[in-house]
Amino acid sequence: MTLTSRQARDMLQQAELLYPASVVQAAVARVAYEINSALADAHPLVLSVMGGAVVFTGQLLTLLDFPLDFDYVHVSRYGRNHEGGQLHWKVEPRENVAGRIVLVVDDILDEGETLAAVRQRVLELGAAGFYCAVFADKLNGKSKPIRADFTGLEVPDRFIFGFGMDVEGAWRNLPAIYATKGK
Repeated sequence: MTLTSRQARDMLQQAELLYPASVVQAAVARVAYEINSALADAHPLVLSVMGGAVVFTGQLLTLLDFPLDFDYVHVSRYGRNHEGGQLHWKVEPRENVAGRIVLVVDDILDEGETLAAVRQRVLELGAAGFYCAVFADKLNGKSKPIRADFTGLEVPDRFIFGFGMDVEGAWRNLPAIYATKGK
């Protein structure tokens, strides 16, 4: 179910601002600096996880100062739900990853199941190395099957939206990070 414009606006009005746009932009710049330091000589293949990572990836790529190749994957456990479900691959890597250093860019490291599955698939396809950058790492107290190499911000164990992350299909376009009321 898609929110109406009114419902989406009401949800935003009731949400809590966690990080303003200025903090978000500073986090993107810091992650880019860290990636530039680590992968400058690697000529990596960058894989963006659609659709949540599109905003982070778009802004991050403009700050990377080395040659790279780009592709995307589309895998999801959420759809329009607030909790993860079964993993669903919509688009697997199309570029040849064999022998490549691969940097996967994702929006949020929640339980880690999706990103761990992407890592497993990339390594099965013969990648020489795997790195991942996430914009947000959710502090949910759970043991995660993967840890990000590069992290923008830590967020509380709440439903987060903005900067590529949606709430019931809305508000991916916000430049700041919000949390819905309650848990």
